[in-house]
Amino acid sequence: MSQLPRRPRRHSPFIALVLALGLVFPAATRAQAAKADPLPSWNDGPVKQALIDFVSRVTKEGGPDFLPVEQRIAVFDNDGTLWQEKPAVQGAFLADRVQALVEKDPSLRQRQPYKAVLERDVDALMEGGEKALMELFAATHANMTQEQFQAEVRRFLRTARHPKLGVPYTQLAYQPMLELLQYLRDNGFQTWVSSGGGIDFMRVFSEELYGVPPAQVIGSSLETKYEKRGGRDVLWREPRVDHVNDKEGKPVGNDLHIGRPPVFVAGNVRSGGDIAMLEASRQRRGPSFQLLVNHDDAAREFAYQEKDGASLRAAREGGWQVVSMRDDWKTVFVTSAPPP
Repeated sequence: MSQLPRRPRRHSPFIALVLALGLVFPAATRAQAAKADPLPSWNDGPVKQALIDFVSRVTKEGGPDFLPVEQRIAVFDNDGTLWQEKPAVQGAFLADRVQALVEKDPSLRQRQPYKAVLERDVDALMEGGEKALMELFAATHANMTQEQFQAEVRRFLRTARHPKLGVPYTQLAYQPMLELLQYLRDNGFQTWVSSGGGIDFMRVFSEELYGVPPAQVIGSSLETKYEKRGGRDVLWREPRVDHVNDKEGKPVGNDLHIGRPPVFVAGNVRSGGDIAMLEASRQRRGPSFQLLVNHDDAAREFAYQEKDGASLRAAREGGWQVVSMRDDWKTVFVTSAPPP
């Protein structure tokens, strides 16, 4: 998908759906730079040092915290952890699909739940309940083949721009987190994405944007059937929920797809959706690391938290590392990316 920034190859609910390029160095200089400072977009401080110390401990053969390569599993949330989430990109995709439907059938403009989406009326959307949401997802995400859905996602990522920042969403990955993903892979970690967002939506861009292959993406999903449609055997997306990979659903999804507990987990502040996943990793035997991104940089990104402060409270109680975007990151978004 040529419109997405290229990453080096690895050699190295459904309401939640509605509600990672660094500088390009030649191979030799990239390796030298990584050795000098594996996280150049991170300010020196307790969080950066904790990250480096953890990786050093678990990769030191003979050390008390050494982990064999097969146990080095790192899991990252997506929205708000690897790229911006205001708006949630899949929510913007849904709205784009609704707009396309309305252009074909203007009568939908006055019909719920389409009217609520166009007017960004979350209360009206929620009032419609599960039936309305399922109608919406059937019209925008289901009743099509996997190939058709993936084509729609690619079209959206190629053409859509962030409403405030005016750039493609694929240029709004967090540079420091891209460096962290690569740093972990360089030290033998498998990197996974586990998000409340749709698994098939994220699999379209995860490898080129984050260096995470589709097989290592976990997300919410619709039921899918393999059946004959139009004379062809296809994977058909049904308008029924299979799994919601949010909150308590995240540890379940992680266990289903990975089969062993992650030792490194990263999430972010917004809805409390990552608390269960972070807490579950802390319960494993042996060393573990929990990282929580705090959105406190209104100047370079956005500033927001949960009203009840649940994620930050859980971080204090659990001893997690909290990233201040304002204080811990030299830069926020990707420093360079080719045009779409």
